[in-house]
Amino acid sequence: MPVIRPEHEGDRRAVRAVHEAAFPTSAEADLVDALRATDAWVPELSLVAEDGSVVVGHLLMSVAAVGDAEVLALAPMAVLPERQATGVGSALVRAGLQAATSTGHPLIIVLGHPGYYPRFGFTSARALGVLAPFEVPDEAWMAYALDEDTPRGVVTYPPPFAGV
Repeated sequence: MPVIRPEHEGDRRAVRAVHEAAFPTSAEADLVDALRATDAWVPELSLVAEDGSVVVGHLLMSVAAVGDAEVLALAPMAVLPERQATGVGSALVRAGLQAATSTGHPLIIVLGHPGYYPRFGFTSARALGVLAPFEVPDEAWMAYALDEDTPRGVVTYPPPFAGV
């Protein structure tokens, strides 16, 4: 199993390569690059999965908002295609959730695969009163409460998400 650790500056090219390999376009890689230049960037929540000296996966959580409350948005997450379904993504999500607990943010939101994220404790965001700012299937719009006092309202993503 790879080592999960915060991204270092020297990982940027490898992180980009992981996203470009995992997705059909460079939109997710471009999103990571754009978020690094904003106040939404949380360095300790940009995690890489490293096997030996090779970055095989990446997970990013950045700051979004629900009303006046800052929350975390889990996006994007990518694993090299040849390493998918080997536990790398699960290790990244678990490490990300653990790292997020010390940030003081009450909630993590994700627009993701409904067969994947619930195993980590993600539940319906709508049921928590957290609404997407665009049309999404309810089953793919999920949240993970880090605090019992979760904010309610529509999520506002950081500006780089507008290009995705």
